[in-house]
Amino acid sequence: MSVLPDPGASRAVLVGTSRYEHLEPLPAVANNLQGLAGLLCSPLSLQLPARHVTVVEDPAEAHTVVGAVRQAAAEATDTLVVYVAGHGLVDAQDQLVLALAHTEFGRIETGLPYDWVRQVLLMDSRADRHVVILDCCYSGLALGRMSAGTGLTDQAAVEGSFLLAAAAETRTALAPVGETYTAFTGALLEALRQGVPGGPALVDLGALYRHLRQTMEARGHPVPQARDRNSGAQVALGRNQADLPAAPVAAVGGTHAGERCWPDPRAIRTVTGFFTALADVRVVSGLTHRAVSERSAGRMAAGTVSRLLNRSTLPTTWGTTAVYLSACGVPDEQITQWQIAWQQLRGQNLLAKTASPEATRDGGSEKAKGWQHPLSVFRRRGDH
Repeated sequence: MSVLPDPGASRAVLVGTSRYEHLEPLPAVANNLQGLAGLLCSPLSLQLPARHVTVVEDPAEAHTVVGAVRQAAAEATDTLVVYVAGHGLVDAQDQLVLALAHTEFGRIETGLPYDWVRQVLLMDSRADRHVVILDCCYSGLALGRMSAGTGLTDQAAVEGSFLLAAAAETRTALAPVGETYTAFTGALLEALRQGVPGGPALVDLGALYRHLRQTMEARGHPVPQARDRNSGAQVALGRNQADLPAAPVAAVGGTHAGERCWPDPRAIRTVTGFFTALADVRVVSGLTHRAVSERSAGRMAAGTVSRLLNRSTLPTTWGTTAVYLSACGVPDEQITQWQIAWQQLRGQNLLAKTASPEATRDGGSEKAKGWQHPLSVFRRRGDH
């Protein structure tokens, strides 16, 4: 079953080198980074908070890249996305080396061995899933080795992950003259922005890979490669924009509603993920705020819908959220799962507050103060 990662528990590291001291420049890579960062933060994709996307542009030192990946790997508990674009080299042992700003051809010690990044993902990552996207070019003998089947995609793979890699190609094939993006990343962005006609409701990595292969082959570009470990192909990078309703549906309830690809509340791990998925419910329903209000039979005003979806803290009562979900047409059994997710997050928040330094400072005297005014505290934090 395909699943959208919880944006609050996921991270992305985007690495790209467009300016080189000794190698040919790749100006399109800078656009790749900007385009992909914006997409991952947008409703078209994972809706990651901007602070959860780290962009490393034109790194001069290997430790800059490794450090960024290690930090993200320590923070992510759901999904970690690592994207690398630029020149790629192959050493004498057929190992992938990522070219940095000062890398010299023939001097692999001036680059970044991909295995260093791979080891961080294998040894230091807390994430359940990893998505590795490599848009690297090869030249000369490296092209021959790649086409001969040296298994670079295999050696780049990580357990519990999905690796998506551009095929070995020439400089021209990688970044066609006059194009904003490199050929591979351009097709990737296009698929997520416009959707996959006839594809599934969620653009998971398996469907995305198949679509990219068809697209790249039709355009005369080398086709990408992929490796799937432990069902990594089921990770989705966004909703299929070609599958979303163009206008409010005439009827939301019944069998129709049950067949819709609603956000899965069981995948929610954070408050950020809760509200992201809650807003996604309205997108899937095809309803406006006003239409949701009308379907609530007067229990929710359009302004209440807007305020609910723009909250940053969990409601202390369940009623308003339940009305919203029902008005959008979410089946009752899924609403029950939503309530369970809300209760679990509420419990985690209360536990975190209890364990915080502020809550435990001065020991028993602080606890006594808290118990003296319980009602006023809950009133101040009440649901609005």
